[in-house]
Amino acid sequence: MATPIFAPMLIIPNGVTDVSFYTKAFDAEEVHRFSNDDGSIHVVEFSIGGATFHLHEQWETTLISPTRANASTVSVNIFVDDVDAVVAQAVAAGAKITSPVQDFDYGYRQGDHRHFWPLLANTEKDIGENQDF
Repeated sequence: MATPIFAPMLIIPNGVTDVSFYTKAFDAEEVHRFSNDDGSIHVVEFSIGGATFHLHEQWETTLISPTRANASTVSVNIFVDDVDAVVAQAVAAGAKITSPVQDFDYGYRQGDHRHFWPLLANTEKDIGENQDF
């Protein structure tokens, strides 16, 4: 049996044709793409540093895109070496900052930005062994 892989599936609105945001913002590698007859995305599989995720168009199900919900029920966290550089790269690719990059007492340097979903870019920092939260 193959090793199980946790691979989130993020729902996108119907009719999306350009998903280059993920390659531009996070250096994601597009692994597979299945398009509809009109060229819009049905499903795309990406990999970031070996972590797999999918973008799937909205279909008749209880899963809905953030555009349809006018909200998000998921936050995607990407752990990187240089959060400032990655957030700047995401903004250059079209993301909107929802919380600027800053250090938090729970051990992360984190910046929140949004494309379709809220995305957090984090780096861990040394906060000591006996830190109370």
